[in-house]
Amino acid sequence: MRISVALCTHDGAGFVEQQVRSILTQDPRPDELVLGDDASRDDTVAIVERLAGEHPGTTLVVRRHDPPLGVAANFADATAHATGDIVVLSDQDDVWLPGKLAALRDAFAADPEVLLVHSDARLVGADGLPLGRNLLDALEASPAERSGLAGGGGFEVLLRRNLVTGMTAAIRRELADFAFPVGEGWIHDEWLAAIAAATGRIRLLPVALADYRQHGGNQIGARRLTRREQLARLREPREPRASRQLERAESYVAALERLGERVPADRLAAARARVAHRRRRRDLPQNRIARAPRVLFRAALGEYSRFSYGLRDVLRDLLQPPSQAGLR
Repeated sequence: MRISVALCTHDGAGFVEQQVRSILTQDPRPDELVLGDDASRDDTVAIVERLAGEHPGTTLVVRRHDPPLGVAANFADATAHATGDIVVLSDQDDVWLPGKLAALRDAFAADPEVLLVHSDARLVGADGLPLGRNLLDALEASPAERSGLAGGGGFEVLLRRNLVTGMTAAIRRELADFAFPVGEGWIHDEWLAAIAAATGRIRLLPVALADYRQHGGNQIGARRLTRREQLARLREPREPRASRQLERAESYVAALERLGERVPADRLAAARARVAHRRRRRDLPQNRIARAPRVLFRAALGEYSRFSYGLRDVLRDLLQPPSQAGLR
C-alpha cells in the first residue's frame, strides 16, 4: 500500500521544517510527498527540497501556484497529483507524532469500505508546548458523536456538523477522483469527509496522532469559544449565515445526485431533508414571537438534533435578531 502526503504551504518557513522532518521520519516512510505551494515569498520550498534530499526514499513532487489557488483548491490540486493508494493531508505548521502513518495505514487495511480516516490531535501553542486539551475536546465532540465516527456511523454525525479536521485526515486516492471539485462554501477537509461518509465509510481513530499548532496565523485553527462569545453568536443577525448554510446543503445534494449509484438512496434522502430544514430556517419570520412556534415544532420533530447543532441552534433561531434586510 503506497502512501502519499499532500503538503500545502504558503510562507511557511517558520514551522515547515519541523513538520516535514516529522513526516519523513515516520515508520513506514511515505513513498511520495506532494508539495503544493501557494506563492510563497520566503524559503518554504527550498526548506522542503533540502529535507527531501536528506531523506532519500520519498519522492518529492513540487507544484508551485502563482497566483495562489487558495487553501481548498491547493489541497485539491496536490491530492489530484498524488499517486499513492492512500493520501495523507498535511498543513505546514504542525508536527506528526511517531506512529501516525502506521496507524492510518492499518485502519485502511482493516476495512476496504473506509474512504477516510481521521484522528484526534493535541493542541499546542506556537512554541510547541501542549495547551492541555485535545482537538475533539475543543470542538466539544460529544461521546455519541465520537462513538458514531469511530464506529463507522459518520454520515449521521456529519449531517449535523463537521468534526473532521484536515491535518488529522487521510483518504483513499480513489475518493479524490469523484469528490472534487469542492462544493460552494465548503473547505476541502469537511467536503472530503462529507462525500466519503455518503459513498462509503469514515473512521475516527480516537487517539492523538499529531500536534496541532495554534499560533494566531492558522487558516482555521481550533479554539473553544468562551460563554460570552457563544452568547454573542446567538445575538448575531440571521443573515447571511442562514442563506450560506442553505447554499452549502444544496451544493452537497447536487454533488450526491451527480454521483448516482455511489450514494445509497437513504443517504441522498437524508441530505435532501437537510436542505428542506435549512430552507425552513432561512425562511423563518423576522419577528421572534412569530417564529417561535415554527422553531419549537420542528425541534419537537427532531429536525434540529438531526440536521443542526441541537439546542444551540434552536436557541439561535429563537433569539437572533431580524436581519437588516428584513427591517427595510
